[in-house]
Amino acid sequence: MDFAGGGRLEVRITRSDVGKRVSVRRIGEVVDGRPVFVDAVGLLTSWDAGELVVTRRDGTAVHIAESSLVAGKVVPPARARRGLAAPPATIHTLQETAARGWPAQETERLGDWTLRAAAGFTRRANSALPAGDPGLPLPAAAERITAWYAERGLPAYIQAPGEELDAGLAALGWTAEARALMLTAPLAPVADRPGAERVTLSREIDDEWLARYHRAGAPGDAATLFSPGERPPVPPRKDQATGVARDDITRQSAMKVLAGGPSVWFAVVPGAASPRAIGRCVVDGRWAGFNAVEVDPAHRRQGLATAVMAALARKALTEGATGAYLQVEEENAGALAMYEGMGFALHHAYHYRRGPRP
Repeated sequence: MDFAGGGRLEVRITRSDVGKRVSVRRIGEVVDGRPVFVDAVGLLTSWDAGELVVTRRDGTAVHIAESSLVAGKVVPPARARRGLAAPPATIHTLQETAARGWPAQETERLGDWTLRAAAGFTRRANSALPAGDPGLPLPAAAERITAWYAERGLPAYIQAPGEELDAGLAALGWTAEARALMLTAPLAPVADRPGAERVTLSREIDDEWLARYHRAGAPGDAATLFSPGERPPVPPRKDQATGVARDDITRQSAMKVLAGGPSVWFAVVPGAASPRAIGRCVVDGRWAGFNAVEVDPAHRRQGLATAVMAALARKALTEGATGAYLQVEEENAGALAMYEGMGFALHHAYHYRRGPRP
């Protein structure tokens, strides 16, 4: 790999290149006193605390110690792969992709299951994601999960897409809540929708974007970061371990969830006083996940949601994605009609089971 002329290796990337496509070379190991080099090409998704993360097109993340880096340069964006269908995916594969795109701040393994917590910000980031065997009989696993969330002042939730698991949890007294649909579509037709030129894209969340986000309310107002039923039961005013106000902890977690993921983009349709519309997209290999698409009620039925989706989809195409996914509440008829009109179709339905209240 030709990093520089004259045979010299140079590191020509900095932290300011996060979000760009890069080619890097690092020392993988030393054999008989000689370094063995390893190359990686992909999106520079983070550079923090002495570690770089490069996300390849297939969604795998390469963690690179800054001290091992011997060469690096920015390379042109990958050619957009148009006309391709959404990649095939099992329910579990797509749920894991969605989890990476909406990452909890604390996770713990229970066999093949993952327990997730983010100070109560959304069920998705504060529920157990089941896959395979939890390593315990279901009643014991349910007790362990209940205790884990109770230690964090949170209700116990399990995301339950499987019929057998769902029936088992129901028999244990876990109640069903929040039915949702996972929709998928080829990405290119979404990118071809009109209005993308009206949209501004950024890697950063700003107060304008948060002002339109329905879970955030006014900038600085952490109290409205929860949807009904998602607030931890009677949270203390301050965290006992840190002494920090609980709402501040929740807001910090919300910001980390929103900004987390392999490659995240935020969309805004500017307005006079506040954004007319916003959206978020996370690119993970061949998949682009969409969420937080919201329009000012005064500017609805003007194609703004479609414009936001199109702008984000065009950006995702340049990063190698070919498929789109999103999650929508089953009863949201308006959103479902819009997404179906853009080519989205049902991949699977799921809901949550909540553990018995003490």
